[in-house]
Amino acid sequence: MGEVIARLAMSLDGYVAGPDSGREHPLGIGGERLHQWLYGLRTFRRMQGMEGGDTGPDDQLIAAWIERPGAVVMGHGMYINGELPWGEDPPFHMPVHVVTHHARESLVKQGGTTFHFVTEGPEHALALARKAAGEKDVSLAGGADLVQQFIRAGWLDELLLHVVPVLACGGRRLFDGLGDQHIEWRKTQVLDSPGVTHVRLRAA
Repeated sequence: MGEVIARLAMSLDGYVAGPDSGREHPLGIGGERLHQWLYGLRTFRRMQGMEGGDTGPDDQLIAAWIERPGAVVMGHGMYINGELPWGEDPPFHMPVHVVTHHARESLVKQGGTTFHFVTEGPEHALALARKAAGEKDVSLAGGADLVQQFIRAGWLDELLLHVVPVLACGGRRLFDGLGDQHIEWRKTQVLDSPGVTHVRLRAA
C-alpha cells in the first residue's frame, strides 16, 4: 500500500488561496501569485499539453512527485472551482475521488481522468482511492479544509509545501482549525529557488 501525500503552494502568511475563491476566481483573488514559479516548468507545461519549458531542480522535484500517485482525493469546493478551467482533459489522468454531499454518477473525462463523487465522507473516499491506486500513493489535492481533516485524523504521511515569498493577507489558510494539540512533523528536504522554497515534511 502506498502513502497519502499532499503538495500545496503557500504564502508566507500561510494562505493557499486568495480571497473570494470560487468559479470566477478558482485560486482566489491574487492566488495565481502562489503558482507563478510553476507555470514555466517543463513538467507543468507537459501536463497542460504544451511543449518546452524550464528544467532544473524545481522541475525535477515536480516531475518526480507527479509520478508517485495512482489516485486522487479532493474536496467538493476544489472540484467546483476547477471544473471549468480543467476542461475536457483534466491534468490528473487517474481516478479522482471527490468528497461531497451531492450524489451523482461518475464523470469520465479525456486522458484517463474519472471523477467519482463520494458522499460517505473522507475516510471512505480515501479507502476507495487506496484501492484504485494499488501500490502507488494517494494524492490529497485539497482544498484546505480537506487537508486539515486529513491532518487531524493522522492520515497524511507526507506534505510538500512550496513557500512563496508573498503575503496574501487574506483567503484560505492551510493550518487553521487544527485544534490546540501539538502536531509534529519531520523535515526531510529543503530546496531553495529564487521564487519559491520547497519544504518536504513527514508526519512524525
